[in-house]
Amino acid sequence: MKKINWLKFERGVFLVNCLAVIFDTKNGKIIIGKRENDPYIKKLTWAFPGGRPGYKNDLEDYLKLEVKKKTNLKIKIKNIIFAKTYPEDRRFLSIYYLAETKGGKEKAGEKFREIKWVEPREIKKYFTTSLHPALYKIICNLAKKYVIKNS
Repeated sequence: MKKINWLKFERGVFLVNCLAVIFDTKNGKIIIGKRENDPYIKKLTWAFPGGRPGYKNDLEDYLKLEVKKKTNLKIKIKNIIFAKTYPEDRRFLSIYYLAETKGGKEKAGEKFREIKWVEPREIKKYFTTSLHPALYKIICNLAKKYVIKNS
């Protein structure tokens, strides 16, 4: 594949990240992972699992593989819940997928130093980069559905 100079494009070209907002269907918590020394966003610490797919990858299949590598969890992807660019670096376009655990025992792997299940309302205190208010609201509303569904 020919190498492309992405800097010559002024708009319409993004580095796509696929991220999973993974709910544990038993307790309504979500999993996040702690990263260190991110090469693109220096302030990034806690994040949702995922990554940047290659051009030959199906987005959802790729996301399942990345989640498995980073958390050791198998997931079932439900649907896309949000997409955004970051004020820290507008070249990045993230697509957030709602997912549920399907198996596996959580364990930090590839680029995650630690993983943690947290209450959705608590994620703001972990994130050192922007967490879009609309995404936060979506996650909190989904959490209510999981708690009601499983009580």
